[in-house]
Amino acid sequence: MVTIRCSSVVSGLTDGVYSVSEADCLGKPTAREPGETELSEAVHHECGVAALYWLGKPAAKAGPASRLVSDANVTALMPSMLLDLQNRGQLAAGLSSYRGGRVQLLDTFKDVGTVGETFGMSDPDKHRAILARYAGCAAIGHTRYATCGRDDARHAQPFERHHGRLWKWFSFAFNGQLANYVELRDRLLARRHYHFTLNTDTEIIMHALAYRLRGDRPKPLREVMASLGRSFDGAYNLVFLDALGRMFVARDPLGFRPTSWSVQGRLFGAASESAALSNMGFTDIRTLEPGEMAIVEDGRLRIERFAACRRRAHCFFEWVYFAGVSSTLDGSSVYMARARSGERLAELEDQRMDDSCIVVPVPDTAKAAADAYAFRMGVPSVEGLIRNRYIGRTFIQPKTTRGQSAHSKYTPLEAVLGGRRVFLVDDSIVRSTTMRELAAQIRRRGGAKEVHVRVACPPIVAPCFYGIDMTTLGELFAPAFMPRRYDGTPSRQCLKRMAKALGVSSLRYLSVSDLGPCLQVDGEDLCTGCVTGRHPTKCGRWLMARARRAATAGGKASRTYE
Repeated sequence: MVTIRCSSVVSGLTDGVYSVSEADCLGKPTAREPGETELSEAVHHECGVAALYWLGKPAAKAGPASRLVSDANVTALMPSMLLDLQNRGQLAAGLSSYRGGRVQLLDTFKDVGTVGETFGMSDPDKHRAILARYAGCAAIGHTRYATCGRDDARHAQPFERHHGRLWKWFSFAFNGQLANYVELRDRLLARRHYHFTLNTDTEIIMHALAYRLRGDRPKPLREVMASLGRSFDGAYNLVFLDALGRMFVARDPLGFRPTSWSVQGRLFGAASESAALSNMGFTDIRTLEPGEMAIVEDGRLRIERFAACRRRAHCFFEWVYFAGVSSTLDGSSVYMARARSGERLAELEDQRMDDSCIVVPVPDTAKAAADAYAFRMGVPSVEGLIRNRYIGRTFIQPKTTRGQSAHSKYTPLEAVLGGRRVFLVDDSIVRSTTMRELAAQIRRRGGAKEVHVRVACPPIVAPCFYGIDMTTLGELFAPAFMPRRYDGTPSRQCLKRMAKALGVSSLRYLSVSDLGPCLQVDGEDLCTGCVTGRHPTKCGRWLMARARRAATAGGKASRTYE
């Protein structure tokens, strides 16, 4: 097990898109392999963050969550909280805790692996030893998904920076991605004696935080975040803890990623998803609004605004895929959003149904949509695919294992599928690796007569630059089939060509205009960059233009960042 107390890395924050120029997104050229297109070296991840604090005095009525705390130690609650965020990342996990009076006022424990593996939850003695060593009245935690450094504990979070001055000794974790990573890195390198060991946006954030915390007295945390927000372009949720016992939880001004918080008695909690709080026993769960931060200082909690929210850009993919189905994001239930998506697919259906038809969800994120679709169509929704639950989510796995996992992750049931017209419902098609394999297995091993694919999401036609691992046009399935002037609704001819490429009888998607009604979120408040090619930040738009140029030039398919 790797314990890292002093790391020279910090994870990326972002937003503040309003004063960034296109030149800021570019930065200076760096050395590359021959033939490599100038793209990214940044870590791209969709992660989960959490925070707990035992306040100086009660801030609300006591309840089930606050009664779990013994001797003001909140660390014991963090692993189970992170388990409820495991859907957001399976490659590494960790926590940092604060306890006044111990030598290591701020201490960090992290390693590669799932939450259970990292914290030794299958070994009671080991688990208790970890919790005892890192016991504290405040803790932050992280569960990580990433596409590089996946077997290196240096990339695990939280990241901790030691310093003799207590307000300069801090730890933090984040969920998101900096779109203007290159510009920020080159700006730091232009100063004297800066060095980067990991070349990620996480490292950039550490240096940016350290720079803003300089001086002979502690800086107000709101001012620190306000300064960061003016520099960053992109998506971020940040949890921060320093050796003075100060904590903050911040959400970028566009609100790309969700953040929930609650207070019960003396216990304050915050997490990427509401389920992590509700499962602990919190009841009055609130949304941290874009541009807001929850600050705990001197044992007291307050909510402050560090940046104006000029518009919102909630990532619709949170509802479609990443978030747990039991969570509520920005006031909208994930389960109900997926169910409404299935109902909308049924409204759009043009195939005639008969007694040979069955609906089969791709486990597990498509089940709510499939059940609602089947109910509206009057046909049974059955488990024709059995998922091996010991294999992780294929979309958030590294590319090298994705195809193999898609083959071994699902077992088609011939007794259910044989001779049937199968309407296979999935939440999305990104690269098509899984869908091609599933369609082939349902026909070959399952004996299905026809396979019709229904997708509870619009076609993914553009990269994401805000924290989801799809950052080049070449890796995506849909763009090759789309007309130059795509209006958000795929044509019949386009769908026929895509169905043929997938090897299925027919294919239908939702349209971009369906997202707002299905999610019950104003469509203008959603980031739809990956389904329209129109990104909500200046650097995102510039990177999209650059991705198009790289695809046209036929360069090596690497990241659109560096």
